Amino acid sequence: MDSSSKADRALGAVAGRIPRGIWALGLVSMLMDISSEMIHALLPVYLVSVMGASMLAVGFIEGVAEATAAITKVFSGALSDWLGRRKLLAALGYGLAAFTKPVFPLAGTLGWVVAARFVDRIGKGIRGAPRDALIADLAPPELRGAAFGLRQSLDTAGGFIGPLLAIGLMGLTGDNIPLVFWFAVIPAFASFAVILLAVHDAPRNEIHKPRIPLSRAELARLPAFYWGIVALSAVFTLARFSEAFLVLRAQEVGVTLIYVPAVLVVMNVVYFLSCYPIGVLADRCHRGMLLTLGLAVLVLADLALGVVDGLPGFVLGLVLWGLHMGMTQGLLATLVADAAPAELRGTAFGVFNLVGGLALLAASVIAGGLWDAFGSRATFLAGALCAGLALLGALPLLRHRSPAG
Repeated sequence: MDSSSKADRALGAVAGRIPRGIWALGLVSMLMDISSEMIHALLPVYLVSVMGASMLAVGFIEGVAEATAAITKVFSGALSDWLGRRKLLAALGYGLAAFTKPVFPLAGTLGWVVAARFVDRIGKGIRGAPRDALIADLAPPELRGAAFGLRQSLDTAGGFIGPLLAIGLMGLTGDNIPLVFWFAVIPAFASFAVILLAVHDAPRNEIHKPRIPLSRAELARLPAFYWGIVALSAVFTLARFSEAFLVLRAQEVGVTLIYVPAVLVVMNVVYFLSCYPIGVLADRCHRGMLLTLGLAVLVLADLALGVVDGLPGFVLGLVLWGLHMGMTQGLLATLVADAAPAELRGTAFGVFNLVGGLALLAASVIAGGLWDAFGSRATFLAGALCAGLALLGALPLLRHRSPAG
């Protein structure tokens, strides 16, 4: 038996030990991401070419949308700790996102699109921290990295299935973007149905419920290592602004409109293929080392996108961008789960995502401003600089002994 077959069997054996509730949450994420990416793959082009928005406006819309989600997460995470009912809030968030999807095809002005994106991201904010905390509650400690990697992998599968569907539907409908947006409504409501019927809270009888999770006394119980991860993630996020700029860079290098969604397909296929194996690996080796390597890959991605001209440079940067996502996103969530006390996991994920979302707002607005003023090269070189700073900040993690080693 060759080494690749052994690796496949090892990954499959770990997957079989992951609780069914985590698989269900992964399916919920995948279906909602199919819906969201069918819309997001076309939305930047729709905003610029149909509604006349500027690059700065795209950056502002994307940044405000993600920051809204992040700000909401801190409160929903704390509320899930206080109530001890994570599924309720996660289901509310997925339901809100599903019911706002029809607004996108109905929107006749830029204001309606902004409003729909805003409310959709409120739904994301409500569900994000309770869902991540629920995964940490359900996952055995020795499978924590694999559990977050699996959830992220299934979510990412939606990230390339959605754009693939968008490409096919664009061809079938004659580039009718609003009609493609209508098709995106279907998987959104399927996601809502799955979380209502197949996901349940973990038993929490032995977990103390904090009285006021966001109080100074409770936040002081979060260890210094946790706050270091939060700070590192904020600097890192400045380097990985909205993927809308990858779509716009694709247009700049000559990708035609019907194939623009393929940008997110390629990125998310690489992301999908890497995040679950990295999660399994994170349960067996040093997590700080893996995160440092992921940040180094982001530096290379930004350099390829900013320095190498033409389609080959763009494709190289796109593949490296997807690889860095697979190497970092589930791993950061695992590190937060490692650091936070069980009764404060929702709060910990909420604060983590709040800081990251505010950094993403800044990153997306700065990226749009740099693009408008100096072109795409300046945007991606600034990203490489921020990623390099994050890499230096991650080096102390190499001295930290994670549960995996």
